[in-house]
Amino acid sequence: MKEFMISSSLQNIFGNGSFERIMSLQGEVYRALEGRSTERLMIANQPYFIKKHHGVGWREVIKNLLQCRLPVVSAKNEYIALTKLAEWNIAVPEIAAYGHQGHNPAKVRSFIMTKELPKHISLEDFCRHWPSCPPSFHFKKNLIKEIALIARVLHTHGMNHRDFYICHFLLDVSNLINSNIKLYLIDLHRAQLRKYTPQRWVIKDLAGLYFSSKEVGLTKRDILRFIIEYHNKPLKKVFNKELSFWLKVKKRGDQLYRKHKK
Repeated sequence: MKEFMISSSLQNIFGNGSFERIMSLQGEVYRALEGRSTERLMIANQPYFIKKHHGVGWREVIKNLLQCRLPVVSAKNEYIALTKLAEWNIAVPEIAAYGHQGHNPAKVRSFIMTKELPKHISLEDFCRHWPSCPPSFHFKKNLIKEIALIARVLHTHGMNHRDFYICHFLLDVSNLINSNIKLYLIDLHRAQLRKYTPQRWVIKDLAGLYFSSKEVGLTKRDILRFIIEYHNKPLKKVFNKELSFWLKVKKRGDQLYRKHKK
């Protein structure tokens, strides 16, 4: 199987059928795992990030299947997720190029290249000092609303992230005048897309979000505000039908937190 797309701005540099040329590009390595790497490139004075998948091998495929997990063998998951999220008006890195070659799941080679985002900071870093230096009520309320909206859009469209932590929300710091908030969602290589999102995967996503935000000084009212925005319904109506669901989210998030703290 061969797939290839490239933006018009890069076509002038690489042409239409440049899979091998793009895979051979070398940049500043940001992350390197077995079978996968992330690098920063400068092309015609424009910064890009490229994720290359070099083939995970049968051992990794079998290990994931034995653990009842779908292995991530290529950049296709991320390509589909980024494309869909952009269609749903969720801010994500802009795709500049994508390529996929091979049928054998253990040996598939692929890449996805995206434009570097504007100046940003992860919510994990941005919120780190909130317990001692809290933000304004207005800003925190708007930020919670934006995160809840992103979560709602994902789950109502049949997508789950699988690594839904606040470190994967990037805040555009060039756009904070008058408390304007723009969040980019990243690290979508494990995202799944179906006709609808099974409840266990929704719980996993929301529990990850809850777990990763436990030390940023959120109040009970902040959490309830998120729940209201996520369902887009009054709290009374939510808890009449969804109380057991949110108790499962809390239980899973608390378990993750205890495990992380060991």
